[in-house]
Amino acid sequence: MKKIVLFIAFIVILSVIFSGCGDDRTTLNIYNWEDYIDESILDEFEQEYPHIKINYERFITNEDMYNKITKSNSKYDLLFPSDYMIEKMIQEGLLAKIDFNNIPNYQLIDEKFKNLDFDPNNEYSVPYMWGTLGILYNKKIVDEKEITWDVLFGDKYKGQILMMDSVRDALGASLKSLGYSLNSTNAKEINEAKEKLIAHKKIVLAYGFDDIKDKMVAEEAAVALVYAGDALNAMNQNPNLAYAVPKEGSNLFFDSMVIPANSQHKTEAELFINFLCRTDIAKRNADFIEYYSVQSEAMKQIEAENQNPAFMYPGENKPDNWEIFKSLDENALGLYNKAWTEVTTTTD
Repeated sequence: MKKIVLFIAFIVILSVIFSGCGDDRTTLNIYNWEDYIDESILDEFEQEYPHIKINYERFITNEDMYNKITKSNSKYDLLFPSDYMIEKMIQEGLLAKIDFNNIPNYQLIDEKFKNLDFDPNNEYSVPYMWGTLGILYNKKIVDEKEITWDVLFGDKYKGQILMMDSVRDALGASLKSLGYSLNSTNAKEINEAKEKLIAHKKIVLAYGFDDIKDKMVAEEAAVALVYAGDALNAMNQNPNLAYAVPKEGSNLFFDSMVIPANSQHKTEAELFINFLCRTDIAKRNADFIEYYSVQSEAMKQIEAENQNPAFMYPGENKPDNWEIFKSLDENALGLYNKAWTEVTTTTD
């Protein structure tokens, strides 16, 4: 009997000891683009705020992110979508209004990135990065004096072309190459863009996304449709590469931080947003991912270091044919999705 009592006492003591070893920190669930943050910053945040731990997950496209948060039980506290997707999520009541009292560093965001059309009253989003959609090309192969969409869609570089596996980006590029708006809701224009992409597949080396820049660095292709930040990253690894926005125009995009309406840790999310807006963190982050910051002091430092005009914010001199993606209504969205399905399922 004494042995039994002693054993029970031992078990009780162990349970008391190990009950104090659990992690009682608040978990902040973050969902961001692939390769879109210096992950050492996550560790630094946890060190500065030891009551918070970060669960960090990644998505590939805006559509992937939207589908996951609307069609699963996944709950996140902070998202990093693009302009048109933010507009859509606001319209659908999926986002919470941000308490800017918790984000004093918001004052460091350059005014040119505020009051944008997708969040005109600055209620739901805090700008994160900006960029353009354009063409990354190998200067040893591509000798065009002026980069147009024909460099990507023409036959000259047949078998050496990489395309983005993204409905809005691929269809947007096709629409712009035809002289249409990348926000077109015209069924005839969308169909033309679809047919052009289907015909284009015969000369494309591959469709991809984050792997595109690696293939260009390795000189496995001559031209590719990419975001400017990925282009800069690739150019820094291979001096034979260059980037340009086609003269016919393209997409100017803004990615921002937003808090889902069902976030369980809104205050912690706002704390993290404020952390990312701090000058040293914003500069370090932009340097690492090689996208352009929206934080004014960080941006000044970056522009002083970077003399490539392709990566300077155009400001008031933005070409008229540079467009921001808009949220599509259900009818137009149906046209785009149907067109994209046909593009992706059509074989030679």
